[in-house]
Amino acid sequence: MLAYRNEPSPPETQSVMSIGDALRLRSEAKCELCRGIDDLAVVDVPPDRDGSPDRCVLICSSCVAALDHPAADAQRWRPLADTMWTPVPAVQVMAWRVLKRLPAESWAQDLLETLYLDEETRLWAEAMDQAPDDADHGGPALVHRDGNGTVLADGDAVTLIKDLKVKGAGFTAKRGTAVRNITLVRDNAGHIEGKVSGQQIVILTEFVKKSG
Repeated sequence: MLAYRNEPSPPETQSVMSIGDALRLRSEAKCELCRGIDDLAVVDVPPDRDGSPDRCVLICSSCVAALDHPAADAQRWRPLADTMWTPVPAVQVMAWRVLKRLPAESWAQDLLETLYLDEETRLWAEAMDQAPDDADHGGPALVHRDGNGTVLADGDAVTLIKDLKVKGAGFTAKRGTAVRNITLVRDNAGHIEGKVSGQQIVILTEFVKKSG
């Protein structure tokens, strides 16, 4: 779960600009993901949170509510076609994270392919993507989610939502293929294992949906 807070305006006696004020100035008081103007909140971008504006984004309450399960309302993320071109690394990271969780949307994957991140920002994005949801509490367990954001568990059945070329096996696992009795890869929240055509393979969670 991403950490966010509605930050009150600082007292008139406070001379230092607050994070909220700095972000409102940076974003022109608009959501940095969808450009909405209502109920803006400061959101920390993990995993290395230092409380500075450079490690935060300002987004609306609707985006906050949709971040954990972006595929539930994929079309609401269409504004990323414009906002992902921001020079602000924290916003780039958030845009990358959302687009990566929309594997079934061809327009989102097209944007993801064109989104340029410099090396430092890409490492940040990948670290955020791999961080457990309860990182704030030091929880050791990774949370595996399918392409729709549904939590997966050992023994679940899933369905492929994309044709997947299986490297070294000489075949392609077709979209719609059922994979039963999956196993979670313990050190990577983006990977599960399961049998396809009699072979045990590693599958990216973003390319499956939970069955039943």
